[in-house]
Amino acid sequence: MNQISRRALLTGIVGAGLATGLASCGVGDTKKYLGASSIQFREDALIKSGKVNAFDLTAQLNEIDLGGVKAKTWTYGDSFPGKIIRANVGDRITVNFNNKLPKPTSVHWHGLAIRNDMDGVPGVTTPEVAPDGKFKFDFTLPDSGTYWFHPHSGSQLDRGLYAPLIIDDPNEKVTYDQEWIVILDDWSDGVGKSPDEILAALLDGSGNSSGMGGMGGMGGMGGMGGMGGMGGMDHAGGMDSGDVTYPLYLINGRPINDPEVFASKPGQRIRIRIINAAADTIFNVAISQHSMTVTHTDGFPVKSYPTASLQLGMGERYDVIVTMGSGVFAFVADAVGKSAIARALIRTSSGAAPAQLFKPAELNSKPLTSDVLQASEQAKLPFKKPDRTQDLILSGSMKPYKWSINGRTYDKTEALVVRLNEMGTLKIRNRTMMAHPMHVHGHTFQLGSAGGNGARKDTVLIPPMGGINVDFAATNPGTWMIHCHNAYHAEAGMMTRLEYIA
Repeated sequence: MNQISRRALLTGIVGAGLATGLASCGVGDTKKYLGASSIQFREDALIKSGKVNAFDLTAQLNEIDLGGVKAKTWTYGDSFPGKIIRANVGDRITVNFNNKLPKPTSVHWHGLAIRNDMDGVPGVTTPEVAPDGKFKFDFTLPDSGTYWFHPHSGSQLDRGLYAPLIIDDPNEKVTYDQEWIVILDDWSDGVGKSPDEILAALLDGSGNSSGMGGMGGMGGMGGMGGMGGMGGMDHAGGMDSGDVTYPLYLINGRPINDPEVFASKPGQRIRIRIINAAADTIFNVAISQHSMTVTHTDGFPVKSYPTASLQLGMGERYDVIVTMGSGVFAFVADAVGKSAIARALIRTSSGAAPAQLFKPAELNSKPLTSDVLQASEQAKLPFKKPDRTQDLILSGSMKPYKWSINGRTYDKTEALVVRLNEMGTLKIRNRTMMAHPMHVHGHTFQLGSAGGNGARKDTVLIPPMGGINVDFAATNPGTWMIHCHNAYHAEAGMMTRLEYIA
């Protein structure tokens, strides 16, 4: 995890044979839903490299060291974060997953528009894996970029079950000397309340014990005029940015008293892939005495954009290029609204490290958010007027702790629908005083209109009382989740489905 080669691949050869497709199903008797044959047809149509890479993945109990504090948690293998899975775009990968946890679990491949029956959402796309159970994931990698994987079962995301998934493009021109992966996280498991205890306290309104906080904010609001825009996001609206105050905030699994140390040389160009794996925390990121140039968001290239600081909602990823100076520098992730930081150190020459609680001056600037970025030409969706426009109205409250889409919690949701090859528009409107990172499974979308200049993404942070329209191409049949990537908002109802109909 510390520093990996620019073209490191984990490869292996396995026998042929695609996993049997599961028929997608939806709610209601009046619609005909596309099923296994359509899913397989789309998989067969993907451009393939001919390579097959095999990986083994085990979810297990583990004890990790958090700066001298031992914590019992759940991890993928012995590592925390889990070991990287890496391959080339067009490769087929198989992942032999083994569940050694005491509860059922799942694996979701966040951001990848893979075949529906491999998406890893129990009850929707892929069976939940029971304790001592196994499942073989098998799919083609459709896009290059920075991705990650994590469970989609209850509040398990808020444990140690996550790892990076990097998909390389062999034809990409390499213009950097090193590559680093930085994973941001908020942490309580084993040192404070467990995720299940946090969720229970939120649901019953008693969330004021150890490891809890930020509970007094406003929730649902009435109507909101117009689109709201995406601006003013430097502090996620300056109001509630999460419901949980954590004992620790981590970079690559390490707290501020035992930071990761990246080594480089003055003048080297570094590609940094930043992943926000937190369950409840938005981070503003900066490097002391340095500017970052954003090159990708959620895996897709954008026109280069320099910035002193950068904001990441939960589930978002950004790639940046940094030209290193001489000295010892702090890479700091400021937990928005929570008066705490995560940090790593960068050492290019001798010198003393900044103090533990040091915040770079760069964090005083307005952080970059995805609305200012422009997609590279190759990342734009084909221009097409939308065939179907649908609303995603976000609302909710703290007491009772209930979050919804279009006025319905997930147990009562009315799924969105789409037909194969349509261009769909989602009108996302946030009627709360909290920011919500909205994630669409199995698809990427373009901010604004297809073929326009907006960035291509799969997760977008919607500011309080804000909103945006996004376009997506309906080219991946099945039934898919759309939800807030705040793990506790999703569990409290802020989820719905997107279902393909014939």
